[in-house]
Amino acid sequence: MFPMPGAKCEILIVGGGTGGAAAAMMACDLGHRVILTEETDWLGGQLTSQIVPPDEHPWIEQFGCTFRYRTYRNLVRKYYREHRRLSAAAKKDLFLNPGLGWVSRLCHEPKVGVEVLDQMLRPYVQCGPLQIRYRLKPHSALVNDDRVEAVRFVNLETGSFESIEFDFVLDATELGDLLAMTGTEYVSGAESKAVTHEPNAIDGPAEPDNVQGLTWCFALGSGDDESGLIEKPEQYEKWRTWKPDFWPGPLLGFKVLHAHTGVEKELPLYGRKPGDWYALFPYRQIVEPSRFENSKDYAPATIVNWPQNDYFEANIIDVDPLPSGDSVPSGFDIPGAIGPVSAARLNDSRQLSLSLLYWLQREAPRHDDRPGAYPNLRLRPDLTGTSDGFAKYPYIRESRRIVAQHTVTEQEVAAYTNLDSDRAVSYEDSVGIGSYRIDLHPSTNGKNTIDTSTLPFEIPARSLVPVRMKNLIPACKNIGTTHITNGCYRLHPVEWNIGEAAAAMASLCLTSRSPVQSITNQTDELQSLLISQGVELRWPKLRAL
Repeated sequence: MFPMPGAKCEILIVGGGTGGAAAAMMACDLGHRVILTEETDWLGGQLTSQIVPPDEHPWIEQFGCTFRYRTYRNLVRKYYREHRRLSAAAKKDLFLNPGLGWVSRLCHEPKVGVEVLDQMLRPYVQCGPLQIRYRLKPHSALVNDDRVEAVRFVNLETGSFESIEFDFVLDATELGDLLAMTGTEYVSGAESKAVTHEPNAIDGPAEPDNVQGLTWCFALGSGDDESGLIEKPEQYEKWRTWKPDFWPGPLLGFKVLHAHTGVEKELPLYGRKPGDWYALFPYRQIVEPSRFENSKDYAPATIVNWPQNDYFEANIIDVDPLPSGDSVPSGFDIPGAIGPVSAARLNDSRQLSLSLLYWLQREAPRHDDRPGAYPNLRLRPDLTGTSDGFAKYPYIRESRRIVAQHTVTEQEVAAYTNLDSDRAVSYEDSVGIGSYRIDLHPSTNGKNTIDTSTLPFEIPARSLVPVRMKNLIPACKNIGTTHITNGCYRLHPVEWNIGEAAAAMASLCLTSRSPVQSITNQTDELQSLLISQGVELRWPKLRAL
């Protein structure tokens, strides 16, 4: 037993990222007492603390997300209209894109996302059903008879321990931390083709250490002088010459290799020549001065989540022993780390990103007629809520994943395995929808990107149901997908939808006093509840959109 009793609630949500924040809204609207914990001091995960503009599908403005996610998007635009002096053109733009980045139709500043999420959650906090506890990191769990009874946390501000008891717990952590701490069955890395029969799965045995690379993103601005030059990073000489086997040159360079065609191409910093995929700076640009009436008060800024700072040298999942007793391992206070090995590797990822910036400022070849590199580039801490312009938390693409009642495989969602349809396989127990390519960044086994087409897909409830644990539900990218299909289920609107579905499932099970496995017998009730809460369960005929 944990030495001291702590707080109690009906639903504990561990992790305040995109899925966790969405789950909290749903659970509170369904009338439950909820505690939401978050390791950083910002809610929102991918949208905010990881500073990744939302990756979305082509129909997002008309269809294909939950009501709450659409509300979030609308409130972001409303925030800009009410708090910024927009240009005449921007005022008239119904689908305002503040940064004009084209990775998303809504490239916005992370701190605006935080303001909006706080606004959406504030009524629940003020009325009492919701407590939000920041700077709490899960340390260990108490499990009896296949039920998680309590989770123990370390307060990262004070170093003290505290525990929270609950009826149901949602694991919305970025790495599926509760799965390991509770002994819930899970997988990580790549499954064998002999097991999943996926066209892009690996031959031979499973590779738990074969995980998509992570990225420690930073906000990058440009100015009129060289005042933003940084000192040479400690690991610069390592990263300056580091070349993966599948890369056409050093990672710190503008040349990349297309994963399927093998064609070598350039990704310039600015501009775009015929044949280029995209230019790096405008791709995830979140501040575009021309969007504002007082444009001289703004400087262009983008998010650096580029091929050049993908960290895939080593994995950080299950490389440290789980904490036990009252021990707090070295590096535990580093976002995403639970011990010294993962902490060191996350430091390496930051060094890679710093080295990329130093290279851009000092050595990068220009794509115009001007001499030198780009010494006018600078970090933008005013956009990230940090002192250095780096995200509060690394961008995690691939988590531990539960062994679920159903695991979504590549052949269920890929375009090339469903040639006679405009949609992926439909599930009787769908709890939501999503659409995104299978987009696997380079993995820690040294393999290049897997990037291939999918069809608009559904989220089966069974992929959120553990095979054994009775009161734990995954609430983000830790659901029952494979290494391959994680590549299309990990994006912002899908993770948000998963969080809402997890909360609805917990609510029904609380009402019926039954374990989560019973949800398969409550499909009609679950889907009716989700529809009443604004969750879309099926794609329309897309040719009609």
